[in-house]
Amino acid sequence: MQNCINFDISDAFFGGNIAKRKIVCYSPCCDKTVTAQQTEDNIFMYSSVITGAVTGIESTLCLVEADVAKGMPGFEMVGQLGNEVREARERVKVALKNAKVEIPAIHLTVSISPADLRKEGASYDLPIAVGVLIGLGVIPEENVNGTLIIGELGLNGEIKPVKGVLPIVNCAKNNGLRRCIVPKENVREGAVLSKAAGEKGIEVIGVSTLLEAINYLKADEEKKLSLIPPAECTESDFLGKEEQIPDFADINGQEAVKRAVEIAAAGFHHILMIGPPGSGKTMIAKRIPSILPDLSMEEGLEVSTIYSVAGMLENGNPLIAKRPFMDPHHTISEQALAGGGRIPKPGIISLAHRGVLFMDELPEFRRSTLEILRQPLEDKKIHIARTQGNFIYPADFMLVAAMNPCPCGYFPDRNQCTCSEGEVKRYLSKISGPILDRIDVTIEAPKVDIKQLSVTVKNESSADIRARVLAARNLQRKRYKGTKYHFNAELSGGDINRFCPLGTKEQELLEQIFARMNLSARAYHKMIKVARTIADLEGANEIDCGHLSEAACYRINDTKYRN
Repeated sequence: MQNCINFDISDAFFGGNIAKRKIVCYSPCCDKTVTAQQTEDNIFMYSSVITGAVTGIESTLCLVEADVAKGMPGFEMVGQLGNEVREARERVKVALKNAKVEIPAIHLTVSISPADLRKEGASYDLPIAVGVLIGLGVIPEENVNGTLIIGELGLNGEIKPVKGVLPIVNCAKNNGLRRCIVPKENVREGAVLSKAAGEKGIEVIGVSTLLEAINYLKADEEKKLSLIPPAECTESDFLGKEEQIPDFADINGQEAVKRAVEIAAAGFHHILMIGPPGSGKTMIAKRIPSILPDLSMEEGLEVSTIYSVAGMLENGNPLIAKRPFMDPHHTISEQALAGGGRIPKPGIISLAHRGVLFMDELPEFRRSTLEILRQPLEDKKIHIARTQGNFIYPADFMLVAAMNPCPCGYFPDRNQCTCSEGEVKRYLSKISGPILDRIDVTIEAPKVDIKQLSVTVKNESSADIRARVLAARNLQRKRYKGTKYHFNAELSGGDINRFCPLGTKEQELLEQIFARMNLSARAYHKMIKVARTIADLEGANEIDCGHLSEAACYRINDTKYRN
């Protein structure tokens, strides 16, 4: 009898007369009904359950209010609801029936507030069901105080996983709630924010069926712990999944390109590689993740939140610890790159947040698609406007681009290039000046000599390069401690003089370079930031002329193929 679930469910009303109230006990071990005569005045009541909604990647607490009353049988729902939410009434009714809960012929009204917020998705099913059960007196109202509930219901009473659990649990934690009830498959995702290392967190309870949720909510606090203990995060949740990343030791030659990539990785600068087919541009780009530092806890939560909203978090890896590497095909649509849709979702550039966005064969992308990158490259975020509101997604990524200098790929080698001058210009004009101006480092990847390919000397490994990158990043972390910056590339114009001061000789050299190369103000500042990263790689406190000269070399290729 210990597994019995006792529900007090009322029969239908007829003209306001006193009706019989059934005390129904459902259990594998018994199947009997006891009937008692009493009034219904204390049964039908108002109830409220806290749940969460995701708008963009931000979460908002919502209140599911349920009113159970006498009158014409019906189930009404209000609160600017999407199709999936409106369909919840059928899922809730059938799920309650199949969970052995009989709903009498009553009038149910459910409101989800705030009313001016568009509600989408099926995560409101479980809080609606719980609200109805509180109104019927099945679950004590005080048992859900300080508890957030989310979950989709199957018709058989199963609780299915939903998207956006991580930001919703984080919002509940920040608002002082003490417990979250989430689908079992999402419990590890939410547990990342649970009690860990002595820090006051939030209890995350995973439930797999509606009956399991009811049992838990009916129990007192002492019994709750034995029924379903709060989920806890483990050390493996913060380490991320081990992946085999190609190593720089596999690449022969292209030392100048490797050097440019190391600088870009150390300062989180955007980089463009230009060269003929087969020069190793793609091979080098795909090895960049092997020299980047792992995400910090703060960055990991940012990235994991985006993937949670997009429904791309793996069940076995609730927290992303490795920097993302996104490499979209050149046929990608504008919406897929930027994000959006009827229910706006993060695009590729947001999924690359804090990681690498690799765009191979850059001129093959539609120009309108490339122009979408203008704002994210500058502002580190993207705005998407829809009729139901404006959404802001983070887009702080390291752009790594590769391209051929012409359609055939061999310009300016006229012995191999078969393209006319007009064809070359049209090909290169697909990349606008403003896009090129936003790229910090441009490097030429020449054709590799046969002697370099056959050399047996051991190449520098990713671990060796990564050690220097980490050392430079540590210098930047100390320099920008207490500020909004993390890397040299993030510096805004107003703070460049503060963090990148130049001596008299260095300033004179920079003025000469600026005048000779006819640089824009943006390119001027980017050159200083790249020089600061070069100095960090050498462990130098000040930027000298050598650092500025090398940084200037990474701007020359901007104009070589455009003149």
